[in-house]
Amino acid sequence: MNTGKLYRHRDNEFVAEIDYQLHEETSNSWWGELLLTDPKRISESDGYIIELENNHRGNCRLRKRVNRAVTGIPPRYVYQFTGTGSFQDPPTNNPPEENK
Repeated sequence: MNTGKLYRHRDNEFVAEIDYQLHEETSNSWWGELLLTDPKRISESDGYIIELENNHRGNCRLRKRVNRAVTGIPPRYVYQFTGTGSFQDPPTNNPPEENK
């Protein structure tokens, strides 16, 4: 599994660290599965931004896989994520230009 981050789409607020596996990526869609590293309740009706290990980002929707959970108290659920379009390149960290 790879390590990434999950953000809420509407306000770009950090939600959780994730472990994820990208299963398929085409030029216009992609999907995979993720697991929140800390037990946390999240809404499946919200839109999210997934940030991959290489810092590329994409908008996605989540759906809880009810037949798959990691044993523990509380249980940690596996979510399927699906997205359309391509991943966005990470932002460049160019230093601001100095006033001349």
